[in-house]
Amino acid sequence: MENAKDLRFAVLIDADNIPYRLISEILEEIAKYGVPTFKRIYGDWTKPHVANWKTVLLDHAITPIQQYSYTTGKNSSDSAMIIDAMDILYTGRVDGFCIVSSDSDFTRLATRLREAGMKVFGMGEQKTPGAFRAACDKFIYIEILTKEEVEPSRTPVRKGESQKKEKVIRKPDNSLVSLLTSSVNDIADENGWAFLGELGNLLLKKRPDFDARNYGYEKLLPLIKSLRNFEIDERETSRKNIKLVYIRAKR
Repeated sequence: MENAKDLRFAVLIDADNIPYRLISEILEEIAKYGVPTFKRIYGDWTKPHVANWKTVLLDHAITPIQQYSYTTGKNSSDSAMIIDAMDILYTGRVDGFCIVSSDSDFTRLATRLREAGMKVFGMGEQKTPGAFRAACDKFIYIEILTKEEVEPSRTPVRKGESQKKEKVIRKPDNSLVSLLTSSVNDIADENGWAFLGELGNLLLKKRPDFDARNYGYEKLLPLIKSLRNFEIDERETSRKNIKLVYIRAKR
């Protein structure tokens, strides 16, 4: 099986629904999961509201695709992106797609691509409708990608822990605790312990938009520790400085 870092992605960007100032952060995020083989952005480049995009396209080697607005008030990029996505799919030259948009019109496209065996990542603003988020293997809110410093979670930090300032989209609440508890129990062994890596994968299957960064934490483990509803067991391995982390809901 290919390493995740070797996955080839087609990155399709809806210029009408994504702010140009976050393009560097968006591409850096995509690089964590694979290599962008195609990078295309769609919009009506005769319109003034997308003019700022033109200054960043060359810097990031993104190919602009012109799509005229035939109807007032309708996003003209949708049909062009969908047609291109299907054309790219049939070339067999990619392993997945990254659809960068907050538009629910791409829900059926994401579903169709997954049916074809593609990995589908969605990226958009928090306002993105739930149907599109759920249609992706993973959905990332672009608000958490901003490098502007914001206030971290108010949850006390334990001694020896550091808390990087992150954009907080959601506050940890009972629904988060319930999701984590049920997920731990779903994969726990006879003693109630669940491996952290398996837990992270299950959370994404249940909620594609789940991300510890949504709650102000860089990783899943610090988020779980902050809740104090779980026991943590860090087990030594034969490899130096490598530990296996297990989680169990407190009884």
